[in-house]
Amino acid sequence: MDKVITISREFGSGGRELGMNLAERLGLPFYDKELISLSAEESDLAEEAFLHYDEHLPVQQESLEQYHYSPFSTVYEVSMSDQIFLAQSRVIRKLAEQGPCIIVGRCADRVLENSINLFVYAKMENRINRMNTLETGVNPEVMEERIREIDKKRRDYYQYYTGCEWGKAQNYHLCLESSLVGVEGCLDAALAYLECLI
Repeated sequence: MDKVITISREFGSGGRELGMNLAERLGLPFYDKELISLSAEESDLAEEAFLHYDEHLPVQQESLEQYHYSPFSTVYEVSMSDQIFLAQSRVIRKLAEQGPCIIVGRCADRVLENSINLFVYAKMENRINRMNTLETGVNPEVMEERIREIDKKRRDYYQYYTGCEWGKAQNYHLCLESSLVGVEGCLDAALAYLECLI
């Protein structure tokens, strides 16, 4: 495999696990949360800022008409969310230049022009069950609310920074539904697809 593989995923669908398994099977570097520390090292921003603003939209400001302009007006400052996105995008491109790897999230499928892009999704019931195996004792209704909230943040972030629709099949090379076959079945399907590209 000579291309970067990106994985976008619904929360609780097993996309991160798929990425780790795929990286292990193909012998490729894997990046997800690791991008935060790499981006912090690359920029002059603290890692705490990356953790706080990771995959979050900029806070909407009041109307610009309410400000009095001066050459040093804060209106012209780049939001922290935008700085984080730009820093992560630079790191993603740099990693891609170093060779094939697997990158999860952070709009990597749109940051890179020549990657293989996967999307992992699952039925809500399966996602709740999966998350409750990781975080036991959480009420299913509370977990569903949390899943929907995180998905909304990912959808809005992706739309804001790429102008594309998150989760829409036409934006990816391969969409994998993990409810029926689990992460292992998705891994087999992804490997079969990637084999056709070699």
